[in-house]
Amino acid sequence: MAVTYEYYSETYGGGLPEAAFMASLPTAEAHVKWLCAVKGVCATSTAYKRAVCAACEAFAEFGAGEVGGYTIGSFTVRNYENKGTTGEELATAAALRELGLSGMAFCGVR
Repeated sequence: MAVTYEYYSETYGGGLPEAAFMASLPTAEAHVKWLCAVKGVCATSTAYKRAVCAACEAFAEFGAGEVGGYTIGSFTVRNYENKGTTGEELATAAALRELGLSGMAFCGVR
């Protein structure tokens, strides 16, 4: 993996605990590579590493599925006012903000 916890915490300035970061890292890195599939990935670039960090935070906080609601014991409440936003959509937006004008992101991603 191109992004380490050391890079995430010291250079990017992220605040996730190491275990949460490591659990989300494979999904985040695969997602950013998917965003860049058409244009190609430069895994050593700052934009790529920052995009992985941003996606990692989104996946750690929201997961990949629907955002909204909560569970207490066996009681679950779903928030349907969020218009179906998913953690994957939030991770995409966060990664694209970091990829910016690097030219790596596929322009067809919304």
